[in-house]
Amino acid sequence: MQKTSSRLLSLLSLLQTHRDWSGRDLAERLDITARTVRRDIDRLRELGYLITTVKGPGGGYRLAAGHQLPPLLFDDDQAIALAVALQTVTVGTAVADDAVRALATLRQVMPPRLRHRIDLLRVTAVRPPDDHRAPRTDGQVLLDVGRAIRAREELRFDHTPGSGTPAGAPRRVHPHHLVTWRDRWYLVAWDLDRADWRTFRVDRIRPRTPNGPRFVPRELPGGDVAAFVTGRFRGNDGHDGTRTRWPCEGEVVLHLPAADVAPFAEDGVVEELGPHHCRLTLGSWSWTGLAAALGRFDADIEVVGPPRLATAFAELSARYGRAAKAR
Repeated sequence: MQKTSSRLLSLLSLLQTHRDWSGRDLAERLDITARTVRRDIDRLRELGYLITTVKGPGGGYRLAAGHQLPPLLFDDDQAIALAVALQTVTVGTAVADDAVRALATLRQVMPPRLRHRIDLLRVTAVRPPDDHRAPRTDGQVLLDVGRAIRAREELRFDHTPGSGTPAGAPRRVHPHHLVTWRDRWYLVAWDLDRADWRTFRVDRIRPRTPNGPRFVPRELPGGDVAAFVTGRFRGNDGHDGTRTRWPCEGEVVLHLPAADVAPFAEDGVVEELGPHHCRLTLGSWSWTGLAAALGRFDADIEVVGPPRLATAFAELSARYGRAAKAR
């Protein structure tokens, strides 16, 4: 049986999941008697935790929220998960620096045993080279957008397009989700003026105040925000949340072992054909872009299909030939 202090942490961890627990369920999860559960509940109450009794046939307990709640306690697994999360927080945002300071603060109040385990976890989140100029996202903007999503209020903001394009009229949207994609934050929202779903880079958003009226949320196409966003960034229209395939997909045989190709195939499908050959199915926004992506493997390539991919290879070959003659 767990020691009393460890058992209290486990009990508190269960109560913090924001649900009602029967005494019997708590006893089974902690492998203790119902009488011990009641005694431990009383101990937590003495420490200042507001735990209410739930009426009903089986009875139960609920941890109530309130400004008088003492500082939260973490068990070992929670502390490790928190340390990993804070060290790998999305880069390119203002909250990245805050996460470093938060971890340092938490470390100071942890017992030596947990502090030692946290110190063993030195994780470095490396930004991909092609995103090294990714702009930082203002943490306050994230908070403002998140508040509008939670309150289901119309969000009004100025949005600056990329490539030096001047900003247009203020946007009016029903905000739906905040998502991250390749170290950038995006807002998924229903655009009221365009009557369609849109994604906006949050670092280009400047919210206007106050927010607009409350709204009844629409259902996102397909119901899966991850599939919807993936489809949008792969060039699909995004109206079918299940359509996440690239607009241009091709299949080739590479004269390389599958083990050498797989680490660099990203979301492609690699099939081993032998010790020195493999089949690769890959996608891109354009046929020329797909041919160029396949050429980076520096190996002989046999095009399986479709014919448009073979045409793209021929056009790319001619273009490279002209570039070589221009020296």
